[in-house]
Amino acid sequence: MTKDEVEAFLTRIKAEEFPVQIGFKARKSFVGLFIKTVDYADLKSKNFWRIVGESKINEYKISGNRDLARIYNGMEFTRLSKVQ
Repeated sequence: MTKDEVEAFLTRIKAEEFPVQIGFKARKSFVGLFIKTVDYADLKSKNFWRIVGESKINEYKISGNRDLARIYNGMEFTRLSKVQ
């Protein structure tokens, strides 16, 4: 997906608040939370996204520790959908 497609989706669903099901071209899909950090604009310009995996979302919400996230390339995404 392009950075514009990813950003439009994230803006529409307020991704900082809700987990997202992320489908990938070459790996198994998973649920994660897109987060905004001080380098968000720089990463976004390169179509990279900082995502906290589902197993660490609660810990991230408590601690705010950005080291719980990994950086993913948006071109590897095939589908994004809001988790109900």
